[in-house]
Amino acid sequence: MKPRGWLEWEAEQARDWIYRPQPGDDKYSRGVLGVRTGSKDYPGAAVLGVDAAVRTGLGMVRYLGPRRAQDLVLQRRPEIVTVPGRVQAWLLGSGINASTRTDAVTNALDAALAEGLPTVLDAGALDLVSRAIGPTVITPHAGELAVMLENEAKPGSASQIAANPGEWAIRAARLFDVTVLLKGAVTHVASPAGARLTVSIGPAWLATAGSGDVLGGILGSLLATHSDQLDADAASLAPLAATAALLHAAAANLASGGGPIAALDVADAVPRAVAAFLDHGIDPGPRPTR
Repeated sequence: MKPRGWLEWEAEQARDWIYRPQPGDDKYSRGVLGVRTGSKDYPGAAVLGVDAAVRTGLGMVRYLGPRRAQDLVLQRRPEIVTVPGRVQAWLLGSGINASTRTDAVTNALDAALAEGLPTVLDAGALDLVSRAIGPTVITPHAGELAVMLENEAKPGSASQIAANPGEWAIRAARLFDVTVLLKGAVTHVASPAGARLTVSIGPAWLATAGSGDVLGGILGSLLATHSDQLDADAASLAPLAATAALLHAAAANLASGGGPIAALDVADAVPRAVAAFLDHGIDPGPRPTR
């Protein structure tokens, strides 16, 4: 049973948060996402996040990461720009290890945060949450959130968080003053202003390596396409985060068809999920019995 006060996010609501390009749009007006993800050890995280972002419907991605990851990104998506320039939102941290990242990487992440743009903080950038000055969504799983809370001397074990994710998502949103997308069998989105949204349609097959990197790319794309709105109203972060989770789950259902999937399969299916929501054409998938 869902705790009181939580709203299950539905396709009918999500479609209002997916930008449909207009005839006069160009690549800049459609949104530009800056991405600092991937590392020597985990270059694939960059590929997955960038691929998902492109497929969600923005105008351009600027990938600024290590050379090995950059080469893999360009092999997969030759349209990606790999030089600094104008961006409207950031995706930071996927595939980076906070305990082993170099000072140069930390400085680059800090510089992105200092711009005050809408930002997704994932994985190896979660420890920098206190430096975020723009509209920010963090995307931890239970283990990562436990580490964040331990660093604040407000510990909660991963098992405690997994057992009561909604309560811990609310605590984290208040503590860090950011919107929290807590990943799990049911995704919980909580904001400091009181938003309480859940997404529960994803198949169990979605628990696979790289899935979170795909989610980060989807969410980063949505922030880039709604950057002007976020500048005016940070409360938009919660519905955008829930929409990203719902698109992620719907794409997984479409890719799976009841069978196993890999993370790149989910990214490949994102355009079909977007079309389903916008065109009212396809049910995004069944809710699993839990």
